[in-house]
Order: sequence, then structure tokens, then C-alpha cells
Amino acid sequence: MIDLIGFAHTPFTRAPTAQVETLLAQVARDALADAGLEANDIDAVVIGHFGHGLSAQGFVAGLSSGLAPGLRGKPSMRVESACASGSAAVHLAALRIRAGEAQRVLVLGVEVMSALPTRDVGQALLKASYVKDESQLDGGFAGMFAQIAERYAQRFGDPHDAMARIAVKAHANGAHNPYAQYRQPLDLALCSTASDKNPRVAGMLLRSDCSPISDGAAAIVMCAASAAPASAPRVRLRAMTQVNDVMPVAQRDMSELRGARQAWQQMLAAGKVTLDDLACAEVHDCFTIAELMLYESIGLTPPGQGHTALDNGWVQAGGRLPVNLSGGLKSKGHPVGATGVSMHVLAAWLLLGRFRPGALTGRAQLAGVLNMGGTAVTNFASLLERVH
Repeated sequence: MIDLIGFAHTPFTRAPTAQVETLLAQVARDALADAGLEANDIDAVVIGHFGHGLSAQGFVAGLSSGLAPGLRGKPSMRVESACASGSAAVHLAALRIRAGEAQRVLVLGVEVMSALPTRDVGQALLKASYVKDESQLDGGFAGMFAQIAERYAQRFGDPHDAMARIAVKAHANGAHNPYAQYRQPLDLALCSTASDKNPRVAGMLLRSDCSPISDGAAAIVMCAASAAPASAPRVRLRAMTQVNDVMPVAQRDMSELRGARQAWQQMLAAGKVTLDDLACAEVHDCFTIAELMLYESIGLTPPGQGHTALDNGWVQAGGRLPVNLSGGLKSKGHPVGATGVSMHVLAAWLLLGRFRPGALTGRAQLAGVLNMGGTAVTNFASLLERVH
């Protein structure tokens, strides 16, 4: 059994002068203190980081020995899996613990993006696409998801209204998150209409449909259950799965997110639970169309009926399955390497009552996390369980 016992999170924001090393050091110290441990107690470090030219500092695994006294000499690895790099770090740490190679692992996720001009950020992110065919797409990844929205519309009907309502929900939730990049609610009229305040980015995607360029970091101390301090509140990693789909979008039916569906179904089966056992979910809403399609991927609705999860209030606070109470990537922000770690932190805090206490109804014991890399190419799902 593997537990999450210490957590840290910087505000997600635009901070062009931020340094990868400084952000890593901050969350490393804070997560260790939160777990009641010293750096000497850690057996290994895993860092989620996308990089690919977003910041000058490469080889971030080499920074780990200087982040806190006591980490020098500890093995460290940096992992990259596009926008799911943070979840890849969480899962690799769990595998090390499960294999008996470590008892306690410090997991870090970080990205500094805003030091580059917006166009250059877009070009860097396109390296997570199938470069041979997709790297020259107008609008970068927004252009990619605009095409996905068009394919969804061709098969199921126009999703524009549902996308606008997802944006409104994201910003309403982000208003409750002190770490969120956007904390101002938006109204439906603004999110539904192209305007000077909400310009069109690509296809049917408006700015309100797109997650922002963000800088920030998050951290988790993970350990074998037998190595957890007796007094530490903890959340157990009950199940984890990863599914990779074919990379070129031309070879897939992009009106659905097949790999995400498979990862989620496998996670529920591994955890021996059903969707209705979950108190909440944090899912990968890099664009509002992605969240809409993930309602269908996780089984809330049949294909093409994701809008009914909004119609019925199922994904709102107090609903059947509140989704992205953190504000999601759309409002909280999306510093690529930190995103997956952040999703695990916020889901764990929701279960522990450390974030938005009272937002979950009933016996809040289980939460799901679904983090995608690229255009739903790599899909990581985690089932978290509050330990009494």
C-alpha cells in the first residue's frame, strides 16, 4: 500500500522571472514539512517536467541534491510525458515504492512557461504532437483541439453551449482556490460570445475555452504505508493505470477520447469501485471541449451526451460527481510539468478537508484523477482513498 502524506503547491500564475530551481526548492521544503519529515528521510526524488525549450534550465534531475539539506546523494529522475509529466512522476514514484527500491519518495512537478513569447510557447508545446504531420498546424494545440471540437460537432452536434458552461463552472470553482491563476467568475454571456474581451483563438475555441500559459510547482511525499509517520493524515493511492493511444490524430476517431476511457475503466476495475463510489474527480480540461468529452470517457454519460452532465448539475459542487472543484487547468492554470502533481494534491486535499471543506457531500472517501498527455495520447488515471 502506498500513501500520500505531505503536500505543497505554489500559486499558479504568470511569473516570467521565476526560476525552476527556486520553485522546486520551495515545494520540496514545504512538502517535507507538511509530512513531518526531514530530507534525510527521503530515499529518492522524481521530478515531472516538460521542458523542450520552455525555460533555459534543462537537466532538472540534476538540481535535486541542492533543493534541501539531506537530499544530496539521493537518486533523482526527471520524467516527461507531455501534459501528463506530473502524473508520470507520481506513478513512477509509486512503482519504485512497490518494487521495494524506496520507502519514501519526494515527487515534484514544475514548469516555467511565461518567460517566452506566446508564439514560442505554442511552438514548444507542439513538440508534444506528432511533429511529422501536426507541428505546422495553425493555432498550435488550440488549433488541434479546435479540430477535435469540429469532429465532435460533426458526429454529435454543436458543443459550443456546453463548452461555455464548462468555462463558467471552471471560473466559479477557481474563485475558491487560493492557488488558481484566474479567480474571477465569468458569466455565460461572455463565455458564449466572441468579443474584444474574449477573442476567437482557433475554430470554435474562444479564449475562455483555453487553459492559460502558467508558471508554478507542486509536490507530494509518497511512502509505503508502513513508513508513514503515525500521526500523518494520509490519502492512499488505491489504484493507478496508464494507457497510451496511437499518436497521430489522423489515425484515430477524435470525436472520442478512447485512451482516456480505457485508462479510467481500468482504474475503476483495479480499485474495485464504480463511478458512483467517487466523491469527486479532477480531469484534464486543457480546453473546455476536453472536459466535455471526458464526461463521456469516464462514463457519466453516453457518447455525445456530455452536455446532460451539465444540464443535470452532476458535475457541480454537491452534484453526482463534482468535476474540477479546483477550477481545473482552465482556471487554476496549466504549468505543464506541475499539472499532474497539482491534480493529485488538490484531489487529496479535497478528501482530507484541507481544500473547500464542505464542498463534498456525504462520505467523501474516494477521488479520481485523469491526466492526459498530448492529444489524449498518454492517459494516467489514479484512484485516491482517504485513510481514517
